[in-house]
Amino acid sequence: MAKKFLSGDEAFAEGVRLARPEVISAYPITPQTIVVERLSEMVENGSLRSEFIHVESEHSALSCAIGASAVGARAFTATSSQGLLYMAECLSYASGGRFPIVMMNANRSTALPWNIYGDQRDSISQLDCGWIQAYAENAQESLDLALMSYYIAEHEAVSTPFMVNLDGFILTHTYETVDVPSQEQADAYLPPYETENKLDLQHPRNLAFSAGPEHNYIFKYKAHAAMLRAKSVVAEAEQRFAKVFGRCYTGLLESYRIEDADYILITLGSIAGLCREAADSLRQKGHKVGVVRLRYLRPFPSEELAEAVKQARAVGVLEKDISFGNEGTVFTNVNSALLQAGISIPSYNFIGGLGGRNISREDVTDIFERIESGTERVQFIGVEVDDK
Repeated sequence: MAKKFLSGDEAFAEGVRLARPEVISAYPITPQTIVVERLSEMVENGSLRSEFIHVESEHSALSCAIGASAVGARAFTATSSQGLLYMAECLSYASGGRFPIVMMNANRSTALPWNIYGDQRDSISQLDCGWIQAYAENAQESLDLALMSYYIAEHEAVSTPFMVNLDGFILTHTYETVDVPSQEQADAYLPPYETENKLDLQHPRNLAFSAGPEHNYIFKYKAHAAMLRAKSVVAEAEQRFAKVFGRCYTGLLESYRIEDADYILITLGSIAGLCREAADSLRQKGHKVGVVRLRYLRPFPSEELAEAVKQARAVGVLEKDISFGNEGTVFTNVNSALLQAGISIPSYNFIGGLGGRNISREDVTDIFERIESGTERVQFIGVEVDDK
């Protein structure tokens, strides 16, 4: 184990190196580019033995990864924003083919207006494409998810592609101290990739074929069932991770000071740390508040979330996303989980950070106060009536 001062992008690249992908398909886009740059350097200097393929577009990047996975190779690619949307056609090919590709997405606003800064509308718009989706909070978790994502995606009970999301610039380009495992530790954690779901001249099979209504329906059900099974495999992967590396994670979500909380703020990504700070400050003033960070949006932690907030008097959802004409998509998922569990409490949606607009500690404190006092069901942080 070595300590290094790394950005989130660099930390993720280190995690990918330790996972030993056999094929890396790369196309640059801000703020993802550093990941594939670092990986190209690793391939060049011999610290990573992999086929590094510089393709002509994001669509080609994922197409290349699909081809590599289809012959049984461990594959990696990365993208962001418009690049992810350009890949959209291929996303369902990867999940429908049950190819356990790992892809890092640097969360970034989508055009128009053109913007390179971070919100989460790119990945959240693709929640229904059949990929597992996790959201890192810091550089250490980014590196660790690079390893865990392969373990989970390649597990025989799952065999589903995995998208790890890092908040653009806030996480991708911010430096912090990171524990980088040794290659021996990584090899002890992550076994070589083995699968029967591949093109093999010795054992011919049909992949990526057409299927009519009767059979197509069953394939979609099986993909859904595999995503649900991923919940237990996440727990297995984290237990194994703790034994090998000594770092523990908390499953599909992470709770903070919720045991006696009357008011809970639910969020995801790098903003969670600021939310915890605001909660600590309000606790000192006598407010019983807590925070839940969603680490995964697919599979969605419905039961776990309901258990976490069941004693609360009200909840709020802070997200960097909006489904225009309705509400934030995370908010929709949260309310569905509460409804399934029979929990009837006020819930409020706070939209912020779109296009990289800053969310301050004062903003988060105000959000907690609004949850406690009651407010509009859906509101944009810092938008005055005249701005609407």
